[in-house]
Amino acid sequence: MSLWTIGRLGRRGDGVAVGDRGRALAPLTLPGEVIEGEATDGRISAPRIVTPSADRVRPACAHYRTCGGCSLMHASQGFTAGWKRQVVETALAARGLPAPIQGIHVSPPRSRRRAVLSGRRSKKGALVGFHARASDVIVDLADCHVLRPRITAALPLLRRIVAAGASRMGEVTINVIDGPAGLDVAVAGGKPMQAELFAALAALAAEGDLARLDWDGQTITRRSPAVPMGRAKVVPPPAAFLQATEEGEAALAAAVHDFTRGARHVADLF
Repeated sequence: MSLWTIGRLGRRGDGVAVGDRGRALAPLTLPGEVIEGEATDGRISAPRIVTPSADRVRPACAHYRTCGGCSLMHASQGFTAGWKRQVVETALAARGLPAPIQGIHVSPPRSRRRAVLSGRRSKKGALVGFHARASDVIVDLADCHVLRPRITAALPLLRRIVAAGASRMGEVTINVIDGPAGLDVAVAGGKPMQAELFAALAALAAEGDLARLDWDGQTITRRSPAVPMGRAKVVPPPAAFLQATEEGEAALAAAVHDFTRGARHVADLF
């Protein structure tokens, strides 16, 4: 086995390992760590930590080593916040925009209200979860320390939906939003809609009390999944973008309010 030293983290959270044989990416590592492993196609898929970083912590999630949904749960919160700040500073500086960063907001555990999951039928039913790192294998989730509890509690229902409408040969994408009216679920890549499938999905949506179930652009439920935006209530299109956490959205809104205080005209450029 070759020894490597992690010099820094890439923008996706993988460690950039340097050794006698050049460089390679190593997941689940931190700067300054010495690791042992073999590189294949520029990646050390299963690094063994020889000298751990002082910023290394025990991941809270049992799925963490296989699931690709999170990349830095093995790092302390202070390290993660500093790394994210550095990523933004580096990206801005590369474009000649050395803008000062005044602060960073960290959302609490189990607060993410929006997720894009993957689903696939299996011999025993269905798998629903995130892909394993650098793989098309789906890690079937039993729990998640990032998602809101209502999304996690709906995983068995989502498996039944996948089992009812996914092809054995293909994979479906499941967009889930936890809103005030309930879960807003949009599935893409499933079987073509037919009367029998519509009835089965409608029954599952009613059983799970979903605010909306959309199947490849066809809405099956009739309840409005409205989301408050300021003083308005907006019904977003299926699989719409929302800030991942309400806490993060509130922090962004407060920052914009402070920056624009006293301005007579404000342009929102995206």
